[in-house]
Amino acid sequence: MGSRARWRQSWAPQPLTPLMEGPDPEMQEEGTKKESSWEVIREWFKAQKISPGGSNISSQSFYGTIHAKTQDLRLLLGVLGCPLAPIPSEHDPTLPIHNHIKDTPFETSTAKYIIQQYLAATGCLKQQKDTKNMYATGSVKMICCETEISSGKNVKCLGTRSSENGCFVLWQMQPGMWSLELVVGGHKVVAGSNGKTVWRHTPWLGTHAAKGPQRPLRRIIQGLDPKSTASLFTNAQCLGENRIGTVDCFVLKVSADRAAVIERSEGPAEVIRHILYGYFCQKSGLLIYLEDSHLTRVPTQDNDTVYWETTIGSSIGDYRDVDGVLIAHQGRSIATVFRFGELSMQHSRTRMEEMWTIDDVMFNVPGLSMDHFIPPADIFDNINSP
Repeated sequence: MGSRARWRQSWAPQPLTPLMEGPDPEMQEEGTKKESSWEVIREWFKAQKISPGGSNISSQSFYGTIHAKTQDLRLLLGVLGCPLAPIPSEHDPTLPIHNHIKDTPFETSTAKYIIQQYLAATGCLKQQKDTKNMYATGSVKMICCETEISSGKNVKCLGTRSSENGCFVLWQMQPGMWSLELVVGGHKVVAGSNGKTVWRHTPWLGTHAAKGPQRPLRRIIQGLDPKSTASLFTNAQCLGENRIGTVDCFVLKVSADRAAVIERSEGPAEVIRHILYGYFCQKSGLLIYLEDSHLTRVPTQDNDTVYWETTIGSSIGDYRDVDGVLIAHQGRSIATVFRFGELSMQHSRTRMEEMWTIDDVMFNVPGLSMDHFIPPADIFDNINSP
């Protein structure tokens, strides 16, 4: 508890602002931050259009390159570091569901059957001991941004494929509590949930609380906790069949309802939709691919409307037995941030990648309690204030 107290005291109180699930790089120094994170994003994309000046001065070029890589990594961590699933988790998926078949749409009943097959394939249905908590460590390799800018007939590609290695530690406790620490390229992202509030802390944006319903960490449902994945798809729709490479899959879809996405909107930035697709192998029953799409609409000062669509596709594999449950130990995520306007012909597309491996997984860690998931002091005080 001593180390926990020191960890919480290392942050100075900061104003509580909403968490933004799209890209959120901080382009300005501390003390001159813009009020809207979306303005910061616009500045980042504007910076990609400007060729670095003073190329004949080696020091300016050197430090300019370092600054660009830092901003790229911050954008990368903002998108792939700790994204959330689109909807909250439902009840325990291993418990029987008493629904009359005539009252259940065919697409929903088919999805429930596929999820039961997934639970059976991963070993969750025959687990003798309830899983109360989980601990996992892993390694990541993140490949920074490549940006493609198109204006009509002309297309310009910017950026380089520089990569950074890192690691993460993840703790989870039912129901709905988790804590993540991710360090990549000297940058640390900390996020968590106490079952009621989801929050994130970065050195360049401070501490943020997520708006809307409490939702699970996407990294957890990427084959790391089959029960959480199944719970998320409990009320999914089956869209039919599709192939991932040469593998035949059933495709399930879940999406946030209109009320939930409105609640998650931030200032002038309006969340339009957030959809998640799960691809379950027909042969093995395992989840092998996840894809989610998050669309936000932001008005501009030029009476135009700009749309930001963030798509993350994750290949999931290398399932291994851990205490009788199959856990995915390897994967690769490719994220694309697509910016386009209603009036302007110009659009831009930024691509980034993450490759991850799980080094260690342990269930039912002795001594893990709710105290390990207490939010930082500034959010905690805000929640308890009258």
